[in-house]
Amino acid sequence: MREKTVFEMIVEGKIPCTKVLESEDFLAFNDINPKAKIHILIIPKKHFKDFQEFEPELMAKMTSFIQEVAVLSGADKQGYKLLTRCGAAAGQEVFHLHFHLMSGF
Repeated sequence: MREKTVFEMIVEGKIPCTKVLESEDFLAFNDINPKAKIHILIIPKKHFKDFQEFEPELMAKMTSFIQEVAVLSGADKQGYKLLTRCGAAAGQEVFHLHFHLMSGF
């Protein structure tokens, strides 16, 4: 059995986070080590190792969630970067699909 990721423990409430937005399927919270003025992590609550494992139907729902996070944070007004990494060779460190929404560099 694999070890749970830090993001799974956040979803379960075992590790605290500063929530930005939450829905039935997704969670957005502030990065604890921000690389920009706005740096929000956006994750599916269900575990997917990376983007290659993600269900396309769920990605369609995640798109509107990410857009709502951008509006709530004000990043939509000033522009933002949306980033995900897929695999260790791409720099992925937490093996639970997540997107970084960053703005205000």
